[in-house]
Amino acid sequence: MSYPYIEYTAQVKQTLDRLPWPQFQQMISLLHLARLESKQIFVLGNGGSAATASHIACDLSKNTRAADKPYLSAPHLKVMSLNDNMSLFSAIANDEGYENVFAHQLENVLQEKDVVLAISASGNSPNVLNAVKLACARNAQTVGWSGYDGGALAHLVDIAIVVPNWCIEQIEDIHMMMGHMLTMTLRQKVREKSHEHPLVSTPA
Repeated sequence: MSYPYIEYTAQVKQTLDRLPWPQFQQMISLLHLARLESKQIFVLGNGGSAATASHIACDLSKNTRAADKPYLSAPHLKVMSLNDNMSLFSAIANDEGYENVFAHQLENVLQEKDVVLAISASGNSPNVLNAVKLACARNAQTVGWSGYDGGALAHLVDIAIVVPNWCIEQIEDIHMMMGHMLTMTLRQKVREKSHEHPLVSTPA
């Protein structure tokens, strides 16, 4: 009898071992600096990646401070998911085309050295690519999460984190895990000020 979930779990474990950890660390440093410099962070994605973008924006906004240590000073991360304002999202899609739903939103608010975190399992979603192109033109900083071979996204962004896997469900699972790892690590950077034991360690 076949047990697909066992094979699925094994494949996820193997993929996690092969994640590009140096690029992950670069992303952590970038977002930590954005926090210290009060830069904005915009997260976006399509379909399942839209849900991931919303989840990550929530966690980065709420869970990156040491709530039990109010004496530790650290600014809040200024994070927004571009998937969450459905009135604006649908208006842009209807009037200007779905390929512009993210770029149009960024046109109104994106400033130099802000950060755009773009999520696309294929790395080839036109609306995601258009948003990144606008970000590059505005001298913003860009991070791309993708899977498969990275797609066009991996060649456009400053920091590309490509999940080395060809199963869409597993790619999306690992993207969500990456969001949680990112949140915990940024929170730990606050806790380090109190010399507490780390919540997570960075892979070698």
